[in-house]
Amino acid sequence: MAIPIRNTVFDKIKEANRLTDVELFKSLVKDGHVIAEDRFNKILLDLEILGLITVSWVTKDERRIEIVVVEKPVDEIKEQVKETEERDYEASFPGADK
Repeated sequence: MAIPIRNTVFDKIKEANRLTDVELFKSLVKDGHVIAEDRFNKILLDLEILGLITVSWVTKDERRIEIVVVEKPVDEIKEQVKETEERDYEASFPGADK
């Protein structure tokens, strides 16, 4: 089963964390993935719409591509409940504190 080119492009971006479209295109060609420029642009647009990457213009002919890092907010109440449950579980064993 072949891996979709979109996944390959995303993996390349994830490896580098930040690169230009020219560098990405050269890297894909080097690995044997020759794609048309319009298809390449569509893949980048799809990944940006999905919220996986950001694309910004550096110069007139070059774009910077960066991976989007999503940090999950820490729910303090859930953390406190989890800690309490762990302490209660540990305390439920008689003689375990010796």
